[in-house]
Amino acid sequence: MNVPNMLTISRFVMIPLFLTLYFNDHAVIALLIVLLAGLTDLLDGYIARRSGQITQTGIMLDPLADKLMMLSVVVALVIGGEIPWSAAATMAFREVGMIVSAAIFHFRGRRTVPANVYGKLTTFVYYLAIVFLFLEVPGGVEIIWIAIAMSFVTSGVYLMKFRHLNRAT
Repeated sequence: MNVPNMLTISRFVMIPLFLTLYFNDHAVIALLIVLLAGLTDLLDGYIARRSGQITQTGIMLDPLADKLMMLSVVVALVIGGEIPWSAAATMAFREVGMIVSAAIFHFRGRRTVPANVYGKLTTFVYYLAIVFLFLEVPGGVEIIWIAIAMSFVTSGVYLMKFRHLNRAT
């Protein structure tokens, strides 16, 4: 297993750690775990591209790790009363749809679309909202709605790229 994939797998391990910290009133440390997960996401992609270690496993696991971490954060924020159920349901609908679609396409032998600038920007806005929410800075809920809207636009871009990529091969 290469370093980028190990970094990706570390994010799966961070999920229960985050949840344990958050639900035991260690929100700031839990936020640091979320930010560390975001850093490993940046690092694994950078290392994989830089060293030519991009694998189909990494292409599949990387977004899954990101989506599961984000869903964990959303569940925590809803239970903690930080975001409305409607935001959480909308985010969960989109994230679960992306996970299921990617799995179906992968197991049918279809090529998946790697992350692009739109997905990275959307992720950045989600992280910005999370920081605002965890630190109780005004505007966090509004930023999360902006990120949700961006995520649906990004999903449309991915779908078009996916169709193009699999039509060409």
